[in-house]
Amino acid sequence: MNRARALVIGGFLALAVSGCATAIENSIVFQPRKYPTGDWAPTSGVEDVWIESSDGVRLNGWLARAERPQAVVLYTHGNGGNITTRREVLRLFRDRLNASVMVFDYRGYGKSGGVPTETGVLDDARAARRYLAATCGVREGDVVLVGHSLGGGVAVDLAAADGARGLILEGTFTSLPDVAASHVPLLPVRAVMQSKLNSVDKIRNYRGPLFQVHGDADRIVPYSLGQKLFAAANEPKQFMTIPGGGHSDPPTSEYVAALKQFLAALP
Repeated sequence: MNRARALVIGGFLALAVSGCATAIENSIVFQPRKYPTGDWAPTSGVEDVWIESSDGVRLNGWLARAERPQAVVLYTHGNGGNITTRREVLRLFRDRLNASVMVFDYRGYGKSGGVPTETGVLDDARAARRYLAATCGVREGDVVLVGHSLGGGVAVDLAAADGARGLILEGTFTSLPDVAASHVPLLPVRAVMQSKLNSVDKIRNYRGPLFQVHGDADRIVPYSLGQKLFAAANEPKQFMTIPGGGHSDPPTSEYVAALKQFLAALP
């Protein structure tokens, strides 16, 4: 969500009073790339999987299994693209961190059916975790949740409602209206925005280990929102600042080392 799009959010939402406004808002909050956009060529050792959400929408994902995994990870991605832009996530967690990991596309993204909404993507994540847990032979509450940006809000919702073995948040916000307001502070976006992903309230209900990372030069989700979210979370928790880090930068060696340590220490 760049500054231009944030201005569009403010302009439309300030005028919005009808169901049409919800459609406009969803088109800005969710920016999917549908199949065939992207490189869909098979990746070695990665399974193409299909998941059914609670309302029957079929979702597509990629599962990469480690031979003797120290963790089972569900990765919830941000508001743009599709799973083809998350190949590095699979390599990072399977090949460098010895974890079985699944990435999936919310409804309306990639090969997944349906149209994205806040309720829909939260249901999709629940279905994805259920599938992953059953496939890998673990309890749903033993899945480690990793969320980037908007996906962090999705991961917080899962962890707060149902628990998690561990929660990892990358460049995540307090709420969607807070992000919009940070870009257009003179417009009443908080009052009219329908999509909330109110993580700052939900995270208080999560009692497991939290590892949060944020770049202090993030121009999409302000660093201060990440700090505010972290302040609302329960212990045990740790926060890592990436000096000069942007919103979607590749993982630094320091971050990878900290991830390895966090996963190894999980109960």
